[in-house]
Amino acid sequence: MSNSVVNMYSDTVTKPTEAMLQAMITAEVGDDMSGEDPTVNRLESMVAELLNKDAAVFACSGTQSNQMGIRSHCFPGDELLIEEQGHIARFEGGAPAAISGITTRTVRGRHGMLDIADLEGKVYVDNQHLAVTKLLCCENTTNGGGGRTWPVDQIQRVCGWAHEAGLKTHLDGARLFNAVIASDVHVREICDGFDTVSICFSKGLGCPMGSVLVGSAESIRRARRVRKMLGGALRQAGIIAAAAIHALENHVDRLADDHANARAFAEAIADIDGISVELDGVESNLVFFDVDPAVGDASQLSAALRERGVRIGAMGPRTLRGCTHLDVDREGVMLAAEAIRNCVHAGIQQFAATPFGPFCRA
Repeated sequence: MSNSVVNMYSDTVTKPTEAMLQAMITAEVGDDMSGEDPTVNRLESMVAELLNKDAAVFACSGTQSNQMGIRSHCFPGDELLIEEQGHIARFEGGAPAAISGITTRTVRGRHGMLDIADLEGKVYVDNQHLAVTKLLCCENTTNGGGGRTWPVDQIQRVCGWAHEAGLKTHLDGARLFNAVIASDVHVREICDGFDTVSICFSKGLGCPMGSVLVGSAESIRRARRVRKMLGGALRQAGIIAAAAIHALENHVDRLADDHANARAFAEAIADIDGISVELDGVESNLVFFDVDPAVGDASQLSAALRERGVRIGAMGPRTLRGCTHLDVDREGVMLAAEAIRNCVHAGIQQFAATPFGPFCRA
């Protein structure tokens, strides 16, 4: 909301900086669908090289690039495996089934992450009665899993298992560079085991929109065809690609500030009676915390905070998520923490609870 004092609903709410806007205004453009937008071409080459993949294709959103990646590996009747909290499984509108006829089979892991023990026995044998298990999807950082970052050795184990089982691998890297900063490793170390990787620029990197899918030349060739079918083949997309280039060049290292602000916010609310937060679980820019049933419902607290100009969304009946980003500084997160304290002390049960509340998705 434009009148919010502090908006920690999602990192998707960021506005382009003046420098980013200037890059967009001065971008050289052409017809991207025909491969003639020089700024889009530069972005695609830049990301492919950064992740050590053969090729890349620009997309409108992370959901679109995820679905392009899935369809590049699977055919109707196939299935993918994913941790049960994964964004592709929960928050993309059933797109694998609706768009590509692909079944999503969820697997229970820990904090949105899987390991070999979770996956063993999950690949169907070749049988006419069964879907063909074709793809393993992962997410880093995990959204529904609490903003956690995959250990690199766990990624390597899981991707190695998948390839040995004959599966392709796809990474939903909506907050990939948050994982890079939190892990203190090169992005290639995270991405080497994945056949395709989706990167979203409209979250922590602060762009108004846009995503890129990277992979082998053949998978990206297929993904471009899917992009066309989805209506995502754009014209003068260099205006948006210029924002993404600016973000890659200027906004990656500063994600450490968002992580530090998330930690400060978590520590500030940890001692509020009626609020609980797992401090050891705060690894990136997402802070998940619970409200005690005696205090009220998560959606009631979210509504009470709105009255005080603070947007923090509910993730379930008792759980809320605060998200730090480019447009929220240390003063902002401290104001939000104080607002939570005041709401809890004043009582929130006068606010109407709803089944999902102002539900966080992205």
